[in-house]
Amino acid sequence: MGQHRSTDRARRDIVRLCHSGLDADTVLSESLTALRAAVPIAAYWAATTDPATVLFTGSVIDAIPESATPLFLANEFLDPDVNHFRVLATAPDPVRSLFDATEGTPDASARYRDILTPLGMGDELRAALRTGDACWGVLCLHREPSPAGFRPDEIVFVRSMTAHLAEGLRAAVLLSEVDSGADGHPAPGLLLLDDAGTLLARTPEASVLLAEVADHPARAALPQAIVAVAMRLRSLEQDPNSPAVPRIRLRTRSGRWLVAHASRLHTDPGADPGGPIAVILEPARAPEIAPLKLAAYPLTPREQQIAALVLAGNSTRQIADALVVSPLTVQQHLKSIFEKSGVRSRRDLVANLLAAHYGSPQ
Repeated sequence: MGQHRSTDRARRDIVRLCHSGLDADTVLSESLTALRAAVPIAAYWAATTDPATVLFTGSVIDAIPESATPLFLANEFLDPDVNHFRVLATAPDPVRSLFDATEGTPDASARYRDILTPLGMGDELRAALRTGDACWGVLCLHREPSPAGFRPDEIVFVRSMTAHLAEGLRAAVLLSEVDSGADGHPAPGLLLLDDAGTLLARTPEASVLLAEVADHPARAALPQAIVAVAMRLRSLEQDPNSPAVPRIRLRTRSGRWLVAHASRLHTDPGADPGGPIAVILEPARAPEIAPLKLAAYPLTPREQQIAALVLAGNSTRQIADALVVSPLTVQQHLKSIFEKSGVRSRRDLVANLLAAHYGSPQ
């Protein structure tokens, strides 16, 4: 009976937190504090993600040593293993424990053998936080060593909370505001990393920007979002058909948006491709952030498509021709888009997505 009451209280607390208009760090850290009443855990790591890439954009951490961060990130992006976040982000079931994924033989997981066991940890429960097809965050819950691992009822409870947590993170994107005291845009910064994600050098401008995207609570190591971009680059280098340089969008503590992108430096055209990794941090242009905020609105796929065409400057007739529908159909979709985004016109929609919330106009 006592555990049942604890679970009900945890559920009420998490739902309240996720629908209270809080910032993303607070949603995650306070929700995980509440979750502990229903699902005992020894440590956790949670992160917001960019829905376009499922790359981490900020994280909250408890009781995980900083020295383990590069190991977890290398495992996520470079090693074959179970329950990678990018897989859970599109899986039919976005919540799964390591013990279940390995069918009770956790030593089959390199992450369990090489990271969790040396850290004195047991089972691991991972979850992707999704609204529709968009993944707004991920959770990783760690249990102390035990042959039993996470119980089925505990996994069911976490699964029941994922939609609320995703909604809280989605709302944080819509509700983020720029610090009214901020003046101008920061200058771009450059960081040089080795293949393990260790910082080799940085410009003074990068130091300023790093402080703005630090993990919560702040650590001496690089923000995990920055290391993740470098690891993503390494994973793409292993595939000759890989896409362009990885990029992520980050919201700073003051409410501004930055873009981080990574590339490999070579000393000369004939050099062996093993130079340092350059990560550039720079202010995001409004068009780079508009799709992120657009994804945060509860639009249908067709409405997302039409809204994107509006942002590109297309008229109703041009949109109708491009999508092979009638202008009346386009107008009906636009009416729904305006209602869901809280605006009254195309002009308001464009202003909201391309100007508001992202700092001074570009």
